[in-house]
Amino acid sequence: MGRVTAKTVAEAVGVSVATVSNAYNRPGQLSAELRAKILATAEELGYAGPDAAARALRSGRTDAVGVLLTERLSYAFSDPYAIGFLAGLAEVVEQRGTSIVLIPLPWTSDDSDPEPDLVTVRQAAIDAMTTLCVADDHPARVLARTRGIRLVGTNISDDPDESWVAVDDEAAGRRLGEELVRLGHRRIVVVADTNAPAGSPARRLPMAAIDCIDCAARLRGLQAVMPKELIVVSAGHNATASGASAARWILDHVIDGPDAPTAMVGLSDVIALGALDVFRAEDIEVPGRLSVIGFDDIPAAAPAGLTTMRQPIGGKGRLVGELLLDPEATPRQVLLPMELVARSTTGPAAG
Repeated sequence: MGRVTAKTVAEAVGVSVATVSNAYNRPGQLSAELRAKILATAEELGYAGPDAAARALRSGRTDAVGVLLTERLSYAFSDPYAIGFLAGLAEVVEQRGTSIVLIPLPWTSDDSDPEPDLVTVRQAAIDAMTTLCVADDHPARVLARTRGIRLVGTNISDDPDESWVAVDDEAAGRRLGEELVRLGHRRIVVVADTNAPAGSPARRLPMAAIDCIDCAARLRGLQAVMPKELIVVSAGHNATASGASAARWILDHVIDGPDAPTAMVGLSDVIALGALDVFRAEDIEVPGRLSVIGFDDIPAAAPAGLTTMRQPIGGKGRLVGELLLDPEATPRQVLLPMELVARSTTGPAAG
């Protein structure tokens, strides 16, 4: 027997090809008995069902949405922010019978290949796409637009034609800085994430070297209200190991002296918690000697007593999902609030 198709099954059962298609795609259109007969015949003949790629080609839809990651693929399964965002997104898309496609861009730890490999975006079978910490002018977003893929960003944009769900990270940085100034802190160290491997040897960086769009905005907000220049340190991408390495750098290089920092800000809770573990292990009194604060309010922040800037992570994912699936949904630009949550890791500046 040659290739088995829906027509083969239809002829064997004595029905139309459309009826065979309905057995798979619109079971409510058929009686239970007829559908069972079609499926049993298909199994006997070795027919696996309609070709999904061909169906997508005919309809112009894939019933899938993409999430573009500039981090490793493992980030989506290990980072608490990414997990919360994707859980919110999944709540919406699963109700519509839609799939989520994770699209990681190739990752490098240096600048040897400044042009990203966009083959994953070029080949992705998706109807719409969102992004995690990806700049609006990133080549992957430009390519998606060229392909006609509907985009919903997670950064604020002034373009009236853009769709996005975002928080004001710069305003959040200012609010956090104002709280630190109120507590008497004048000199702070900020731990940011970069694309270096997690837990790399920490090093001090100029603010301009921080290219993660969220981190850069938070830094600008902090610097706008702090009376002294920020000490910016990084020890790799967003992971507790990076926070721990940065904490050891702080203890080795800047914790003592007349101009020592009295507070440390992690630009994510993950980094702040990694640093906090080291400070506590080394008997650095928190907040007596060094206040510690983070961003996002992930589930692990409250048990650790971490002061943080809270954002509605799952709610952001749900709203993004609604805009991805419904091009007519409004509003198309949603600014979500961030809230300072004061816990036990912050207090008045020492001395």
